[in-house]
Formats: sequence, C-alpha cells, structure tokens
Amino acid sequence: MAAAIVIELLTEEQYCELQKLGEFDTKTSSWVKTPYDIRKLGGALFCDRRYDHVFVYHNGAQSYYGVRGFRGSLRV
Repeated sequence: MAAAIVIELLTEEQYCELQKLGEFDTKTSSWVKTPYDIRKLGGALFCDRRYDHVFVYHNGAQSYYGVRGFRGSLRV
C-alpha cells in the first residue's frame, strides 16, 4: 500500500526520531520498514509509544490488526 501512494515506510530508527517530535501511537501501533532478513522469514516489525518509551515488536507479516496503520515518509 505504501508503494501505491508513493511513500517509504519509516525505519525503526526514523520512527524513534519521529517520537522526539511528539507523542505518536500512544493508543495504537504502526508497521515500520522491516529488514530483508526478517521479511524473508515471514516477519514484520511494528512500533508504538507506551510509558514514555518507544517499543519495537514483531509479528507475522500476514497479521492484520484493524487499528494498526503504518508510518511513512514522503520526499519532495
């Protein structure tokens, strides 16, 4: 979906930098770009902010959660 709207998913590092600008994903979580070695095994990473800390989690790439979107960047 991100490719269809011409954005790149944020990396884990970029997501942590985003959290320095404000408090995002305090009640939800967002998919982030997953390294190839994890993706080839069927995994995916997502992040959120809880207890004033950024957490990174993993799940199967096929997992679907209605409240989980993704964080991306657009370069102009």
